[in-house]
Amino acid sequence: MNVTIVGAGIVGCAIAHELALRGVSVLVLDSRGVGGGATQASAGILAPAIEGHSPSLRRLLQCGLEVYEGFVRRLEAETGAAIEYERSGTLQLALDDTEASELAEVARQLARLNVPHEWLTAADATRLEPMVSPRVTAGLSIVQHGYIVVGTLLDRLAAAMSKRGVTLERERVTALEGGGAGTRVVTPTRAIESDAVIVAAGSWSADLANRRLNPAPVRPIRGQIVRLRAARRLMSRVLWGSRCYLVPWRDGSVLVGATMEDVGFDETATTAGVRQLLDAGVELLPVLEQATFEEVRVGLRPMATDELPVIGASSVMPQLFYATGHYRNGVLLAPLTATLVADLVVDGREREELSVARPARLGM
Repeated sequence: MNVTIVGAGIVGCAIAHELALRGVSVLVLDSRGVGGGATQASAGILAPAIEGHSPSLRRLLQCGLEVYEGFVRRLEAETGAAIEYERSGTLQLALDDTEASELAEVARQLARLNVPHEWLTAADATRLEPMVSPRVTAGLSIVQHGYIVVGTLLDRLAAAMSKRGVTLERERVTALEGGGAGTRVVTPTRAIESDAVIVAAGSWSADLANRRLNPAPVRPIRGQIVRLRAARRLMSRVLWGSRCYLVPWRDGSVLVGATMEDVGFDETATTAGVRQLLDAGVELLPVLEQATFEEVRVGLRPMATDELPVIGASSVMPQLFYATGHYRNGVLLAPLTATLVADLVVDGREREELSVARPARLGM
C-alpha cells in the first residue's frame, strides 16, 4: 500500500511514522519541510482540562493525553535520543477577585467531571511557585498536565520517519483531483497516484479539496508566541493566566503565548502582538522583566467552524482522508490522530473517537 500525505507538520509527520510502522510506503509533501507551519510556533502544552471547551473535545483531548507517554518513549527508544517532556502540571492563577470567582467555577466543573485538581489560596500558590506575582489571589493546580519541547519532538520524529523509509519532498501541492476509484495529488510538476491521500495541511486543508465551500470550514487563526530566556529556570509548572500562559524549559527559556488573531493568511509578527504578550507575561511573573528576548514565532492555527478537529474519510472524494482542524491542540492530539487515521486507512476501522470529528459535518 502507498499513501501520500499533504503536510509535514506534527500531525502529518506522526501519521507518516505510524503508517510506516505498519509497512505502508509513505510520501510526505510540504513546500516548507518538516514543521514549517503552525507547528513551529506551538508551545507544546498538554492540557486537556483547560483546552477542552466542550465535553466532546475534552474527551478527545484526554484520550490524546493518555497515549502521549507511550508515544514519546517509543520515539526516544527508536532514535536513541531524549525529548524534553514533563508532566509537572499546570497552575492557573487569578490576579483579582473577578478572576478568582471565574477560576472557582472552573474548579467546580472539574469536580463534576472527576478531574483531579487542587484549589489553592494565594499563599499556597506562592509556595508552589515563589516567583509568581504578589497580586495572585487564588490558584488551581491540575497535576496531570504538562508540556513537550516541540522542536525536539519534531527532530526525533523526522529521524524516526527517515529510519522507517518515509520519503519527504519539499514540493507545493496545488490541487486534489478525484479520478476513478481514488484521488490524485497535483503539484506544479506532476500528478501523483496513491492508494490513499491524507490531507494534514493545516489551515490550507479545506481549500485544497473543495474551493467552492464558503465560508471555508477550516480557517487560519494567527498565533504569535515569544521566547524569553532567564539565567535559570524560573518555575517548574506551566503557568496560566487570563491573558497568557508561560511554559518553562529546563534551559531557562520561557515561552509566552499566545495571541489569537483572525487575520486570514497573514503570518506577520506584530509590535502589538509582542507587546501584548510581554505585558501579560510580566504581569503574571514579574521576574520576566529581566529576561532576555530570544525570538517571536508566528503560526496559523487551523480552526474548524465548530472548533473540533476534522479527522476521517472525505465525504466527497474517494480514498481521501483528513487530519486537520486541530486548532490549539495539534501537538497534544498528534499521536492519537496518527493511530486513528492509520486504523482507518490501513484496516478500514473507524474508532469511536472519530464520531465527533467526521469531515462530512463540514461538507468536506
